[in-house]
This record gives sequence, structure tokens and C-alpha cells, in this order.
Amino acid sequence: MASKEQVNALVAQGLGYPEIGRRLGIPAGQAYLIGTGEPADGHAGNAQNLANPPHENPTSRQAVHDWIAGRVAADDQMRWAGAARKARQKAEGDG
Repeated sequence: MASKEQVNALVAQGLGYPEIGRRLGIPAGQAYLIGTGEPADGHAGNAQNLANPPHENPTSRQAVHDWIAGRVAADDQMRWAGAARKARQKAEGDG
């Protein structure tokens, strides 16, 4: 857990709360709370953007596709299902 001293030392270095959070492994709003004692989603005004930061939710990663392809290649039933699906798509004119 980050301490108030750690947060304030990084503030003194001129870092913003998003960077402080990254360095300490905590959300920016939590860094703000530890350093100031005030919640970022309270009445602080300019700190509101630290609360509920946007999150990344990737819909696709090549490493995942590669892992799935490896699993399919190692599984006879999965290969059969994939071949059947391709044949069905081709017969329906979708492939």
C-alpha cells in the first residue's frame, strides 16, 4: 500500500496523479486520496477526472488468437467442428 509520504514526495517532484498512480501501481484517484485525504470524486473540482478513469477493454489480441489456434490444432473434435463450419459457410455462400 502506498503511503502519504510516498505520494507527497512524488507530487513534490512535479508529477501528476496519473503518473504517481502508475509508479505506485494504484489508480490515480487512489493516489489523490492518499496524498490529500480527499476523494477524487468529491467536491475537489479539478480532481474529478481522476475518479473512474477510462479502462481498456481490447476486443482482440493476436496472442489470444494464436493460443486458440494452438488449442484447436491439438484437438481433433475442434478441428472437425472448424472444418464443418467452413464447409457450411461455403455451401451457404458466406465463405
